[in-house]
Amino acid sequence: MSKLKLNLGPQHPSTHGVLRLILELEGEKISSCEPDVGYLHRGMEKMAEKLSYIQYLPLVDRIDYLAGFFYSELFCRTVEKALGIELSLRVKAVRVLLLELNRIASHLLWMGSFLMDLGAVSPFFYAFRERELILKYFEKISGQRMMNNYFVFGGLRRDIAFLEDVENIIKILPDKIRDYENLITENPIFIQRTKGKGILDKETAFNFGITGVNLRASGINLDFRKKDYLYEEIEFNPVVLDGCDAAARYKGRILEMKESIKIISQVLEILRLEKEFKQQLINPLNLTLPEGEYIQEIEAPRGLASIYIKSTGEKSPYRLKWRTGSYYSVNLLRNILKGAYLNDAIAISGSLDIILPEVDK
Repeated sequence: MSKLKLNLGPQHPSTHGVLRLILELEGEKISSCEPDVGYLHRGMEKMAEKLSYIQYLPLVDRIDYLAGFFYSELFCRTVEKALGIELSLRVKAVRVLLLELNRIASHLLWMGSFLMDLGAVSPFFYAFRERELILKYFEKISGQRMMNNYFVFGGLRRDIAFLEDVENIIKILPDKIRDYENLITENPIFIQRTKGKGILDKETAFNFGITGVNLRASGINLDFRKKDYLYEEIEFNPVVLDGCDAAARYKGRILEMKESIKIISQVLEILRLEKEFKQQLINPLNLTLPEGEYIQEIEAPRGLASIYIKSTGEKSPYRLKWRTGSYYSVNLLRNILKGAYLNDAIAISGSLDIILPEVDK
């Protein structure tokens, strides 16, 4: 049988960004997949070399605009560790609160768009309805729905407020998540489209550097929050499943939202007890890092995110590199789509929660 070459993308047909997949088909079966990235032309890493640390800070939210708080925290954390700045308990609690709200918002958008990929329209609107509650809260405290730029070196723009809004959000979400499960999890069409599709075994996950929910849905218990200094006061259970398929990756994100709600509940208790708002802010205009190399990491919604900064003691980094979960998930498509049928390609790639701004950084 002769092979047919097919371009999937980059015109965004459910590829969650301008991603081009060059597929070779034998009939309806994919015999090879070559991801072609680079269509966004962003240059986020190169820009850092020409900007001061404070000038670059508002840009890092855009590495993954659906999870901007994580990259803002990661950049601030690197500078703080390099300068030996210790955060107060209240500041750490606020950061965890916003990170976990951001994680839920990111997972909700993924769930809605993933179900839309599979042809289910209603869950998209339901997920965005709940996500809107979180974005409205972000706007209330920072003035922005996205790209909030709320974290600063040594602390926050201002102390947190309107905590009753957060209490209302975590009061509403459990019932809504239960509705999602009733609507989706046992749906026979959803099961047929995801069960046994996109199998990612442990060895392949390790070899391709996969982290986050995609890794834990393959039975590997690795959640970097367990060794994160922000989460020292927090108790939670990483969601680990052994399905290894698209259905397990869906279930993992549903359960992770439930764990995030538990984390937020604990943080609210800490904030009720810890009233004092202390910050160790620094003058950003004179900010330089000691000469050396600095690496930090965080458990972001799409997997491990890490940053590398090489400093020569100047006001700008000499080199800056980002490690993002989506970049590794795109590379995984070479393997995970091989042998799959064309009509499963979008379901499989969508289950990995890829967002292209994280890839074309």
